[in-house]
Amino acid sequence: MSLDLTAAPPSAPATADDGVWLACIECGETFAPFSAIRYTCDHCDGLLEVRYADPPTFEDFEGRGVWRYAAALPFEEGVSLPEGDTPLHHVPRLEADVGVDRLRIKHEGMNPTGSFKDRGMTVGVRVAKELGVGRLACASTGNTSAALAAYGARGGMGTLVLLPAGKVAAGKIAQAALHDARILEVDGNFDDCLDIVQDLAARGEVYLLNSLNPFRLEGQKTIGLEILEEFRQDHGTYPDRIVLPVGNAGNTSALYKCFRELVQSGALDPEDVPKLTGVQAEGAAPMVEAIEEGNDEIRRWPDVETIATAIRIGNPVNAPKALPGIRETGGTAVAVPDEEITDAQRALAAEGVGVEPASATSIAGLRRLRDRGVVDDDEQVVCLTTGHLLKDPDAAFAAGNDPEPVPNDTEAVLAHIAE
Repeated sequence: MSLDLTAAPPSAPATADDGVWLACIECGETFAPFSAIRYTCDHCDGLLEVRYADPPTFEDFEGRGVWRYAAALPFEEGVSLPEGDTPLHHVPRLEADVGVDRLRIKHEGMNPTGSFKDRGMTVGVRVAKELGVGRLACASTGNTSAALAAYGARGGMGTLVLLPAGKVAAGKIAQAALHDARILEVDGNFDDCLDIVQDLAARGEVYLLNSLNPFRLEGQKTIGLEILEEFRQDHGTYPDRIVLPVGNAGNTSALYKCFRELVQSGALDPEDVPKLTGVQAEGAAPMVEAIEEGNDEIRRWPDVETIATAIRIGNPVNAPKALPGIRETGGTAVAVPDEEITDAQRALAAEGVGVEPASATSIAGLRRLRDRGVVDDDEQVVCLTTGHLLKDPDAAFAAGNDPEPVPNDTEAVLAHIAE
């Protein structure tokens, strides 16, 4: 496997198109990026990665949002709403409570459809147009379907989404429905849905835009670029650690790729690369299991359950990219129970930052690692929160205060609040 943090910039093969190509991370085989639809290697079925002959430096970026980073992407512009340019919040009370030198929250819930998935879709749907495909499709725990439906609608393309029946938050289904996606509820879990969508894609029925698609991750790596730029602007340095929720492990893979390309271009010193630290719910933690046991592969969990529906995934397809990312950056992974996820969701809300449960796993994981002494008190940390509070209103309602009935009378209201 060729995912080495300090490897030299690759030379463009004959298959490259304007300095861009696809490469297999297992066998190294290369392919033209847009001559045919492919998601994995033709020869060994390994995961593919988009490669560039001339990785950019920070000086190559201009503008705002995802397409500020066009020099690091396959195109100059995409199908855009627009997306990116999300806030990096200060949370002073939570920072003091966790006990680190500095804590910032990168709130990806502030993207157009309320999650980080928009970053991948602006690139992925643009690639679909380049390839001339008709119908887009994904398996989803909710956020992917909302983003795909919105960007497919923006691009004038039909979308098909497969969801695990009864396992997706209502807010996310509502988004996909309103953006005119065709929604199929499968009697199975997310991984079963993805198996079916992959089969449909292999038969040429749909263009798959789950994170198995390497172009999705190109958009998502701009999360890392934004974090590094803004953190350096505010603090004159880069964060020591980035803590993030792990579902299909796309963001972990994307951030690792972002860092590798910056090291290759000379824009980032290897010693300045943040430690990638993944967090999963205890009921869906195959990546954590692999890290703790020192395994090179994950074991698929057939039964997964957690309040954090967005990461209720038992077979992360990007594990072959993400496991090296965690290890090569000196990071780790940790699992947290649902009760700690809800506590972390409340703690973020107390700072005015509203997130869905899966997002709060990053804070819950940081707390647990501080308790274990894995994260030091002098570290500068960014926690990634991936989805907005209103993605899962039922979970928010359960975690928050109950409404209190009062009579229709001012004096009664005053008496009630005085109690």
